[in-house]
Amino acid sequence: MKIKLLLSAALLTTLSFTVFAQSSLDAKFQKMMSEGFRAEGIAGLDRIKQDETQKFCSDPKAINTKQGAAKAVEIQKLNMASIALPTDGKYVGDWKNGEVIAQSGRGATWTDKADTVNGGGCYNCHEINKKEISYGNLCPSLWNYGKNRGYSQEVLVYTWNRINNSKAYNACSNMPRFGHFKLLTQEQIQDVMALLLDPQSPVNQ
Repeated sequence: MKIKLLLSAALLTTLSFTVFAQSSLDAKFQKMMSEGFRAEGIAGLDRIKQDETQKFCSDPKAINTKQGAAKAVEIQKLNMASIALPTDGKYVGDWKNGEVIAQSGRGATWTDKADTVNGGGCYNCHEINKKEISYGNLCPSLWNYGKNRGYSQEVLVYTWNRINNSKAYNACSNMPRFGHFKLLTQEQIQDVMALLLDPQSPVNQ
């Protein structure tokens, strides 16, 4: 009996120390973040404040559990609900402009002006046009995107949603939430849509 009590006490002590240590690390991390960033130009400290999705995806212990899997589904629904459909009913714009947006990684940094036009930086992660030999491979190739998938309404809506807020399909997707954070305008997203889906786009040749 005494041995059981001693083991229980030791276990509680270990758990308490683990919780305390984690809490201490969290506090140190928050302190490092608050002291390591400053507001300058158009970049404010609001950028280091995590929303519910970001907090969840920053905690691997929360993700890799049954409860985490259920929470991920909730987060996906939350992000899906935030997506606005095109106000003019158009999904596809000009693929030539879309290529410029995909190539550009400018905008939204402290050195940019408030009126700097943001780019999508799509080639940082994707192969898109075969003529571009410099691209990332973090994410799937988008070559022949429309040609392989077709041009149905379902494909249009899925692609629109994915560019706007990829976390609607994968709670912890690495893809930026271009529409959610207004990194790209509606017209820009329409143009990127055209790059991927217009049969005349070089992506689909």
